[in-house]
Amino acid sequence: MVRIGVEEGLTNVTEALQQKGYDVVSLTNATDLDGCNCCVVTGMDSNIMGMQTTTTKVPVIEASGLSAEEVCNEVENKLH
Repeated sequence: MVRIGVEEGLTNVTEALQQKGYDVVSLTNATDLDGCNCCVVTGMDSNIMGMQTTTTKVPVIEASGLSAEEVCNEVENKLH
């Protein structure tokens, strides 16, 4: 089963992904990414002070400005 990590606060995204059959885990720290095929973040903390460090090799989707359905579409596009 495909496992998606979703940052806390994105309840509508979590519910939409679960309805599509994905195993969704809450991202509260870096170890939560273990075993995830993709992750969804709010984008609230991205690129602070012009610096951005990626610590994962899985696709990262920024949910800022997207509806839950749009995020689901992005997840599906990244995974297929």
